[in-house]
Amino acid sequence: MQKVNDPAVRHTSSGALIRRFLPYLAKYKKTLFIDLFCAAMTTLCDIILPKIMSTITNSAMGVGITLTAGIVLKLAAVYFVLRIIDGAAQYFMSGIGHIMGVHIETDMRRDAFDHLLKLDHTYYNNTKVGTIMGRITNDLFDVTEFAHHCPEEFFIAGIKILASFLILCQASVPLTLAVFACVPLMGVVSVYLNGRLRARFRQQRVQIGELNSTIEDSLLGQGVVKAFAAEDEEREKFAKGNRDFEQIKTLGYYAMGAFNTSTRLFDGLMYLVVILAGGLSLVYGRITAGDMVAYMLYVTTLIATIRRIVEFAEQFQRGMTGIERFAEIMDTPVTIGDVPDAVPLQPGPGDIRFENVSFEYPDDHNKVLHNVSLDIRPGERLALVGPSGGGKTTLCNLIPRFYEVTSGRILIDGQDIRHVTLKSLRQDIGIVQQDVYLFSGTVAQNIAYGKPGATREEIMEAARLAGAEKFILAIFLFLFSDRNAADCMIQTLLLYRANVKSKIRNVSGICKIAFAHRFYRNLIATAPKLSYNHKYFLFTRESRNKSHDV
Repeated sequence: MQKVNDPAVRHTSSGALIRRFLPYLAKYKKTLFIDLFCAAMTTLCDIILPKIMSTITNSAMGVGITLTAGIVLKLAAVYFVLRIIDGAAQYFMSGIGHIMGVHIETDMRRDAFDHLLKLDHTYYNNTKVGTIMGRITNDLFDVTEFAHHCPEEFFIAGIKILASFLILCQASVPLTLAVFACVPLMGVVSVYLNGRLRARFRQQRVQIGELNSTIEDSLLGQGVVKAFAAEDEEREKFAKGNRDFEQIKTLGYYAMGAFNTSTRLFDGLMYLVVILAGGLSLVYGRITAGDMVAYMLYVTTLIATIRRIVEFAEQFQRGMTGIERFAEIMDTPVTIGDVPDAVPLQPGPGDIRFENVSFEYPDDHNKVLHNVSLDIRPGERLALVGPSGGGKTTLCNLIPRFYEVTSGRILIDGQDIRHVTLKSLRQDIGIVQQDVYLFSGTVAQNIAYGKPGATREEIMEAARLAGAEKFILAIFLFLFSDRNAADCMIQTLLLYRANVKSKIRNVSGICKIAFAHRFYRNLIATAPKLSYNHKYFLFTRESRNKSHDV
């Protein structure tokens, strides 16, 4: 983690990040064009109003046209029509514009999730789940507002600044140049302070990911925490992460305060220039009273525009940070994939051969396997026995290519697994994992995970063969013990549709259901090769015997 008192760090440039974002925005270019057109319509009132007030003031002072009730009514009618246009344009911007941002966020989250599915075990071993969750949820929430507001806010600001400059130059070029001379200086200071602000926002994102990971570890492992009476240690870990986050947010608000203060000072400077230079020009007759009113109103509009950009700066930086963290996911290389000439795994008896296989983990280069040669004949049962860390799990994980061998090769029925497609390879291997995990959903969905679309009869048969049927029926008897016999048959079927995580609390039962959907893949999806991890076969004597019958 970055040091909290580190003032700033070097990141990807804003220009590079925007170029990464543009393809997603370009997909909705038609909506964007209409949104920018509506944004231009909303600037009409702010541009025309000072001119209307200047005309009325000059007419009242006897300069220009003679002021009459008809002139006032015509000017009022023009402004009323502009307000109607402004309201309609604002409605489109607030509605359709935000929906465009939601679509872009959805597209980016889809691509991020799809890329995460392609990454290997090494990435997940080195990246905390809480950090990943933050990147594909909270970080992309800010992209919605960024995608909508960023183009239109800068577009509106550009129109107002350019229009104000051209109109004011018609009254007095020297005064206009004096007023606008403050803008470049303000831009330089804003860019510098924005850089510091962005660094703080990025530190916040990193720290909230660390804090989420700490909370996740503590809550998921709450059974272990209680077993070892380690509540105080967990409180201390959480308190440290919480304090770090508090300090980072505090420094971020200091940076934001400096940024906002600088803009307020420049606001005052611009008003001071108008009062001083405009007043002197009025005294010496170089501008009219109406021109002075127009200058004040245009400067007010200009300052309001700049303030809006300043207010948007925080949102802009959050959006840029979200895009940057999204890009980090997308830039993570996919190290295990199909080679260009990969072909589906061809059916065979199930012979597995290791030829001089060596393996070291790519992150820490820990050498686990050294020139392992192994020949597993079809139908043969193989038990790997050894101390923890000896490479038993690693050897099993090499068969479905969860990791890539460092040297040597693995053959299935004479086919090098690096030259077959990953999908066909993994679909043809039934894996009973050491760590039990149930997906959110029903009992039936978990059992049939290996074969989506399986029939109810196939699911119930797989549960029976895996030894999970009695456990499921036990839940049924507990939940529906007061039902009559006619209801029992119906409720037995409905139980397979019960939410597995809300209904099942028994650990061995969870293991049986988890084993059922692995076993189901092997039984129904015709995968004769089975990669075993020994702990999965220590549930009960019955489940062990069932597995031996396969």
